[in-house]
Amino acid sequence: MLNIWGVILFLRLSWITSQAGIGESDLITFFHKISSFELCLFLSAFHENSLVFAGGAYFMISRTLGPEIGGPIGVVFSFANALACALNTVGFAEVVRDLMQEFGAVMVDPVNDVRIVGVITVTVLLLISLAGMEWESKILFFLVLLVSFANYFVGTVIPPGIEKQAVGVFGYRGDIFVENLTPDWRGPQGSFFQMFAIFFPAAIGILSGANISGDLKDPATAIPKGTLMAIFWTTISYLGIAVTVGGHILTGNNTDGCCPDCCTYKYSNQVLGQVSGFYYLITAGVFAASLSSALGFLVSAPKVFQCLCKDKIYPYIIFFAKGYGKNDEPLRAYILCYLIAIAFILIAELNTIAALISNFFLCSYCLINFSCFHASITNSPGWRPSFHYYSKWTALFGAVISVVLMFLFTWWAALVTFCIIFFLFGYVNYNKPKINWGSSVQAGTYNMALSYSVSLTGVEDHVKNFRPQCLVLTGPPNQRPALVDFVGSFTKHISLMICGDIVMVGDRKTRPQDATDSLVKWMNKRKVRSFYTPLSADNFRAGAKQLLQASGLGKLKPNTLVLGFKTNWRDGAPESIEDYISTI
Repeated sequence: MLNIWGVILFLRLSWITSQAGIGESDLITFFHKISSFELCLFLSAFHENSLVFAGGAYFMISRTLGPEIGGPIGVVFSFANALACALNTVGFAEVVRDLMQEFGAVMVDPVNDVRIVGVITVTVLLLISLAGMEWESKILFFLVLLVSFANYFVGTVIPPGIEKQAVGVFGYRGDIFVENLTPDWRGPQGSFFQMFAIFFPAAIGILSGANISGDLKDPATAIPKGTLMAIFWTTISYLGIAVTVGGHILTGNNTDGCCPDCCTYKYSNQVLGQVSGFYYLITAGVFAASLSSALGFLVSAPKVFQCLCKDKIYPYIIFFAKGYGKNDEPLRAYILCYLIAIAFILIAELNTIAALISNFFLCSYCLINFSCFHASITNSPGWRPSFHYYSKWTALFGAVISVVLMFLFTWWAALVTFCIIFFLFGYVNYNKPKINWGSSVQAGTYNMALSYSVSLTGVEDHVKNFRPQCLVLTGPPNQRPALVDFVGSFTKHISLMICGDIVMVGDRKTRPQDATDSLVKWMNKRKVRSFYTPLSADNFRAGAKQLLQASGLGKLKPNTLVLGFKTNWRDGAPESIEDYISTI
């Protein structure tokens, strides 16, 4: 809940309501929370299906879709968490700057003051994280937030005085509520989807529990229950604040009772303090929400990145995998995420950072949804969650909607995000790391191969489609490389080739147990597209006969037998020569 109650609630929700109106701001909140609820159902399915260790969303996606997709999303998701830390830190710095201006204290100018306060704040948060005091700090922040909410809702029923009326706060009035129901778009960001993009980071904290799953005693139970309860209560708070603010304050279009320049609802981002019982308790709430969220993301980003580095998908970042202490704290990853956060704090513009974060998190949500859909549609044997309250088609719909929203929010940021994903995907696909997690992609490949093989059995042969499907009696392929290359030169990677190895009964005991794996690796290294089939037999002729009868599947059966030319006619035993001639 702390990571969902962030700076957007206190600093941007009232501004969004002033532009989108009560109706459309509640619609934005409703759509966002529905997608969050749907995502939580899929998270529950993942956690009920298998143990999710440190790494959260990255761990789930990589173990479901494999390293080719998991690696890129791990980089993007870690980066997004570092940006979320910067977002909440900038929100805190804006409030501190406004407080300093109230008392006439300015260090340099409004923009640079945000930068200075932001850098100092994230440095202090880093020290708190390294000291291991984040849980104690979050308990304190949570209590302050509860007091701040109580102060706000009590203030909504207190009749406003003359000072509040002068800035547009008139208490609950039906005419004000009706006036604020409809949108009043203003400025370059005045549109539904721009407001949605700025609001979207309000609930990026729903993955915070999954990100620290390695630190939880029973993540399979704690994460689904905790996340669902957090979504429920934060939805109530967001809807309640949007409705009460819209029913209290005049917009700049209706200035009956206050001067146009004084109506804070249209121009200010901190009007919750005007409505509340005591203004500075709301400021304390902003501090608690922003600092707790920034601290949460500063802790989760290094843990996700450390998990990615430990998987050794990208060799150049293994340096950051090292952990320290009994809890394996990723100190090196902490420093990296700290530097990334500082780089974006220097932008000092909350709305710009919010739009960037929206794209990165939407990309992560898209792949979580798609992972759940793909694992369900392929009927992967490893996908058997005891949590059944989800739909694979809803997951696919959520994945598509996430991509659409990325382009509707900020199209250029969406293009940059996908370019990064495709580049990282191409790198992993080219290097092919030696990682096997039993992903749903493997299950899908098996399903497709089986389906096409079965469907091919109903197709009649035609001379135009004839292909030489060769059974090559090579023995161990690495002992007859010339024969392997010769047959490979006319199968051309587009026809069936099976390297048959007839193992005599007397040779089975001396044969290494890993011979098959090593020979398959030899063919792959030599770029020979062939199957390897060993067979135990009493003699060469019987083995060749059995291989011809048993090799292949359906229409994918050998129609050509290829043997090497026998060179030891003079020295060979008469039985072996007879076997060779009889086989031909």
